[in-house]
Amino acid sequence: MITDRREAKILELGYTLPTAPPPAAIYLPYMKTGSQLWVAGQIAMSDGMLLAEGRVGAEVSLERARQCAQQCALNLLAQVKAAVGGLDEVVQVVKLNVFVASTPTFTEQHLVANGASELFGEIFGTQGAHARSAVGVAVLPLNSPVEIDAIFELKV
Repeated sequence: MITDRREAKILELGYTLPTAPPPAAIYLPYMKTGSQLWVAGQIAMSDGMLLAEGRVGAEVSLERARQCAQQCALNLLAQVKAAVGGLDEVVQVVKLNVFVASTPTFTEQHLVANGASELFGEIFGTQGAHARSAVGVAVLPLNSPVEIDAIFELKV
């Protein structure tokens, strides 16, 4: 039985909190400093497979990219759980940096980012509201269409 209310909320919403993926290179998956947890960029990986590959506006649709952003958010939360033991330790989602591999003419990176922002809102309520950047880039690791890093405030 899950006692973490936010993890239970994830299940209620029809999602599964994955196991935190290991780093793909030489870096830490998260860094705790004071009451903040900085989580390294997470790509749209589920069960060892990318949800989609390529650029939004070409090989990947806006809707599929939103789903990728949701998966990135779940992977971020998996790292939070690995770092501090549970999602109920989060006081506030502070900041998201959303990177969208997109064509030069695609200008709806903010709508892709909404996939993650809306999910955090559903899970955390008002504590899921956050500052955010959504940036179009040429390419991301492993040809993922989306990568997101985040900062969380934790209970002291």
